[in-house]
Amino acid sequence: MRAVDIIRAKRDGGELTPAQIDSFVAGATRGHGWSDYQLSALLMAVFFRGMSPAEAAHLTSAMTNSGRRYDLSDLPGPKVDKHSTGGVGDKTSLILGPLAAACGVVVPMMSGRGLGHTGGTLDKLESIPGFRVNLREDEFRAALKAVGLGMIGQTADVAPADKKLYALRDVTGTVESVPLITASILSKKLAEGISGLVMDVKAGRGAFMKTHVDAKVLAESLVRVGTANGLKVRAVLTAMDAPLGRYVGNSLEVAESVETLKGNGPADLTELSVLLAARMVELAGIADAEAKVRAALASGAGVDVFRRCIEQQGGDPRVTDDYSRLPTAPHTTQVRAPRRGYVVAMDAEKVGVATMVLGAGRRRAEDAVDHAVGVIVRAAVGEQVKAGDTVFEVHYRDAATLAAALPLLTESLALGDTPPAAQPLVLEEIG
Repeated sequence: MRAVDIIRAKRDGGELTPAQIDSFVAGATRGHGWSDYQLSALLMAVFFRGMSPAEAAHLTSAMTNSGRRYDLSDLPGPKVDKHSTGGVGDKTSLILGPLAAACGVVVPMMSGRGLGHTGGTLDKLESIPGFRVNLREDEFRAALKAVGLGMIGQTADVAPADKKLYALRDVTGTVESVPLITASILSKKLAEGISGLVMDVKAGRGAFMKTHVDAKVLAESLVRVGTANGLKVRAVLTAMDAPLGRYVGNSLEVAESVETLKGNGPADLTELSVLLAARMVELAGIADAEAKVRAALASGAGVDVFRRCIEQQGGDPRVTDDYSRLPTAPHTTQVRAPRRGYVVAMDAEKVGVATMVLGAGRRRAEDAVDHAVGVIVRAAVGEQVKAGDTVFEVHYRDAATLAAALPLLTESLALGDTPPAAQPLVLEEIG
């Protein structure tokens, strides 16, 4: 079948057949009968015309089958992962993975890198000296067997169609398409060999989906398409108007994750990590999930799993007790409150962009990352400050990046004379 006929069918609002979708995915994977401009044309048609649930489910399956699929059935125990749509200060993977593993769940976690104002799990892990995210399959299996947790990056042979199509979406203005986002996320997760997935779908200023309504549409799509492909999916919609936790930046977030696993983390980060870990344990079919997760947190079992995971993957486990072994920025400075008042809002996106321009994130996928730099929030939303109190502690490397970041941090802060109304962190659960 010709690419132009498939493009025309979707352009005119038709529903693509499984064979037509298979042709498109084969074109993205091996170039059979499809040029890049034709792939882009169909992506644009999908962007405007959408896809039915059946189309999205088959696209996801075809993209999963475009590369290798891990078969972990020989490893005893339920296999469950978690994925977040991305936020500022979102380090929950480093906390909930160890907690779920401590409760008996096998956690094969295939994560991504940060892009734009949102952070990436792999960048955080690579701030740990020696930590290897590029494991061979036998090494990945050994980690899952020994620790119950393996944290790796997507390999070139996992869902290769997604890598090609995402690169085209990124340069053709077609990223913000719910069926394409759904297929992109789930194709990689299905390839992991898991039976259950917890999705943290974020909504707010610092999220990809800015509104609760849009986030819910995506969450429902993920649950529906995942279920159609034999995966148990639970979606949790969470707020991302302000940074999650206090630390933003790779090595800083590792330190805060370890402190949270030791029971010393901020309330919002702790409670969300416990909730998401409990949902993973539930999907694994283990009873009394939340009680078991809280017990793993209180006993130190979670931090012990993380320490063993670091060592298993070549990292220095001593970082869990000595944060000076993590990369440290050469300079710090403070952004201070201009007057007395309450922090009534903090724009997560501007804080995220500020850390990106400091060097903690990427404007483009090929950019290097400075693991040492970042921002510590010393006065969070709802807290009272006096004139001159530190609101942000900035960890930076040079004057030029600092000069670019400071105005963003100043603009992100809103002070008021009365405390703001409490806002829920968890907006809704689906699935």
